[in-house]
Amino acid sequence: MLNVLKKIVQEVSVAPDLESVLNLIVRRIQRSMATQVCSVYLFDPNDQCYVLMASEGLNKEAVGRVRLSATEGLVGTVVVRAEPINLENAAEHPAFKYVESTGEERFSSFLGVPIIHHRDVLGVLVVQQKKIRRFDESEEAFLVTLSAQLAGAIAHAEATGSLGTRGASNDSIVDLRFEGVAGSSGVAIGSATVIAPPADLASVPDKEAKDIQNEIDSFQEALKLVRRDIKVVGRSLAQRLRTEEQALFDVYLRMLDDNALAGEVVARIEQGNWAQGALREVVTEHVRQFSMMDDPYLRERATDIKDLGRRVLAYLQDAAPATLEFTDETILVADELTPAMLGEVPSEKLVGLVSVNGSSNSHAAILARSMGIPTIMGAVDLPLTRIDGRELILDGYSGRIYVQPGEDLLHAYRDIARGEKEQETELEAIKDLPAETTDGFIMPLWVNTGLIADVARSLERGAEGIGLYRTEVPFMIRDFFPSEQEQQQTYRKQLEAFAPRPVTMRTLDIGGDKALPYFPIEEENPFLGWRGIRVTLDHPEIFLVQVRAMLRAGEGYDNLRIMLPMVTSVREVEEASRQIDRAVRELQEEGLKIKRPLVGVMVEVPAAVYQVRRFARRVDFISVGSNDLTQYLLAVDRNNPRVADLYVSYHPAVLKALKHIAEEAHKEESSVSICGEVASEPGGALLLMAMGYDVLSMNATNLPKVKAVIRSVSKKDADKLLSEVMAMDDADRIQLLIDERLEELGIALPAKPILPV
Repeated sequence: MLNVLKKIVQEVSVAPDLESVLNLIVRRIQRSMATQVCSVYLFDPNDQCYVLMASEGLNKEAVGRVRLSATEGLVGTVVVRAEPINLENAAEHPAFKYVESTGEERFSSFLGVPIIHHRDVLGVLVVQQKKIRRFDESEEAFLVTLSAQLAGAIAHAEATGSLGTRGASNDSIVDLRFEGVAGSSGVAIGSATVIAPPADLASVPDKEAKDIQNEIDSFQEALKLVRRDIKVVGRSLAQRLRTEEQALFDVYLRMLDDNALAGEVVARIEQGNWAQGALREVVTEHVRQFSMMDDPYLRERATDIKDLGRRVLAYLQDAAPATLEFTDETILVADELTPAMLGEVPSEKLVGLVSVNGSSNSHAAILARSMGIPTIMGAVDLPLTRIDGRELILDGYSGRIYVQPGEDLLHAYRDIARGEKEQETELEAIKDLPAETTDGFIMPLWVNTGLIADVARSLERGAEGIGLYRTEVPFMIRDFFPSEQEQQQTYRKQLEAFAPRPVTMRTLDIGGDKALPYFPIEEENPFLGWRGIRVTLDHPEIFLVQVRAMLRAGEGYDNLRIMLPMVTSVREVEEASRQIDRAVRELQEEGLKIKRPLVGVMVEVPAAVYQVRRFARRVDFISVGSNDLTQYLLAVDRNNPRVADLYVSYHPAVLKALKHIAEEAHKEESSVSICGEVASEPGGALLLMAMGYDVLSMNATNLPKVKAVIRSVSKKDADKLLSEVMAMDDADRIQLLIDERLEELGIALPAKPILPV
C-alpha cells in the first residue's frame, strides 16, 4: 500500500488542474482498493454545501449536480464529526440520505474520510461496495493517510483553477481570497509582479508574449546551446560508456526535436505565452504523463525531461533575463522572499510584499516591517504562476490576499488605506515629544535598523537611539565578505546620523534563516546549529575585522555599543570580551583615539534566561531578542507557515520569561532592553514597560503608534494590565484582554473592513 500511496501522491502533484486531480484520485483509489465506488465531495463556499466533484462508480450525470449541506447525509456526518465513518450497511444509518441520481442504492458498505486542510474540512473522500461488510482497519488507515497527503494538493488545485489560465476571460471572477500570515501590518492595493529564482521551472509565471517571433528565436537559441552541451558531454564520456549507454544522449537530443518538446513549446508561444512560461507548461505536462506510467523505465524519463527543461530555462534566463515590470503600485510576489529581493523594486513603487513560504518572523518580514511595507508570508496555496500582473489587495492585519477584487472590496480597503494615512499625519505631531505616561513615567523608545534608508526614517519618527543595528544586512547584499574599510564606512553612517544618541551594533549574526551566499552553512537543523556568536568565535578573523571596523567608525562620536548574539554560556561572553579588548588595544597602538565601548549580550535562548545575573556581572547591558527567544521557548520554527499560529508573543511562558529577565538584570543593577517584535505592538509595549524594561527598541514604522499608546495611559494602568495578564493561562484570551483594555483607553486598533456580502 505504501508504494501505491507514493505513486498516487506523485501523480497528483503534477496534474494540471483540479478536474484532473480529482479524476485521477478516484480512479487510482478505486483500482488500488478494489472497490466498486470512489467519490470526492468538495465544499462550495458560494452555496455553503458539499458537491460531488468526481466519481468512479456512481452515475456520471450526478457529478457536479449532487449537493449536500454540511449536516446532510453520511457525507455531512463526516464533515460535522471531522473523522472517518465506516459502515457495513450504510442504508441502516439514521443519517443516510438516498440521492436517486447517484445510483448509490446498490451499494451497502460505506467508508468516508474528511479532507482537512489548515483545520478546515475541504471535502470528503468516499469508497463504497455492494457487499455488506465493514472496511478493515488497513483500508481505513490507507484512505485516511491518503486524504491527509492529498489535502494540500487539492487546495492548491482549487486555488489555481479558480484563477483560470493565461489569456482566459476572468472578468467575472472577483474577490478570490487566499490565506497567509500577517508579516507587516497595513493595507496595500496594487499589481502583482512575480519574481522567480533562476532555473526553477515550477516558479516561472505566465506572461503575455510581447514579441512572439523574438520569444521563438530565444527559445531556439537556448535549444541549440543545450544540444551543444549534450554532445560535448557525450563525446567526453564516449571512451567510458558502452554503446547502449551512449545511446541515452541520442535520446536526450531526440526529446528536443521539433516533433517532440520543442515543437510543443513553440506552439504554446504562438498561442501567446512567453518562452519561459510555455516551456514550463510543456515540461510539466510531459512530466505528469511519464510519472503516471506503470513501466519503471518510462517513469524515470520524467526526471530526464525535468533536467532538460531546467537546462533550457537556464539559457533562456541568461540570454534574456526576465525583465521585471513595475507599476506605480507594485506588489512583489515570490516563492520565498529574501532581503536582496527588496532592492529589486524602486522604493517609491513598492507598496506590498507576498511570500509563499516563510513566516511573520522571518528575516525578510522583519525588514519589511522596518520599511513599513505591508507584507504577507506563508501564503502556501497562492498559485504563483497565475497571478503575475493581476490586481491584488493585501490585508497585512489579517494575513489575507484578495486576487482580482471587485469594486465593493476595493472601496472598503481604500477607506482603510485613507484612514492609515490620516493616522500617520496625526502621529507626526508627537514625534518630538517624549514617550511619557500621563503620570510622568518616561519610556525611552529606540529603533531596529539594518539598511541605510532606515536611518532617515527612524529620525523622522523621533527615535532616541538604535537598540539593534543588524550588521549582517550589509554582508547579505554582497558577493563576498566586506573589507574592514567598507564595513567602517557603512557603520559610520549609522553612528554619525544618530550621534550623540546611542547606536547598538550586533556582531555578525548569520545561520538559522540568515545565510550568506558566499559562506553557506548547510545543516539538518540550522536554528540549533552553527549560528551567531558560535560562528564568529570560530572565525576570529571575521570577528576581529568587524569589531575593528565598528571601533574605527565610532571614533569621535562616543555612541557605539556592541552586542553579542546567540550567547549561551559565560565562556562565550568572556572569550568575545577578550577579542574586543584586543581590538581596542591594537587600534590604540595604531594611534586612534578610541575607548572601549559598552558591551552587552542578547538573551535569545532558554539557557541564557537562567544566566542573566551571571552575564550582567560581566557586561554593561542586557538586551532581549524576543523573536528567537519565543521560537526556542515554544519549539516553533518561525519560518514554517504550518506552525505559524503556534508562534505567539503573549504565550504565558514567554511573558513569564520576559518578566524574569527584567527582574534578574535589575538585581545586578544592569540596564535591560528588548529589541524583538513584541515591543512594536502597542499592547506588548505596555506590558514590557510594566515589567521594568529600561528601553524598548522596535521598527521605525511602529514607533509613533507605540509612543501614542504610552502617552495615552498611566504607568498605573500598565501595571494593572500586566497583573491581570500574568494571572491568565491562554494566549488568545490574553490578546483579547489587551485589545479590550486598549479600546477602553480610547486607543485605536487596526481598522477592519466591512466586507461586501
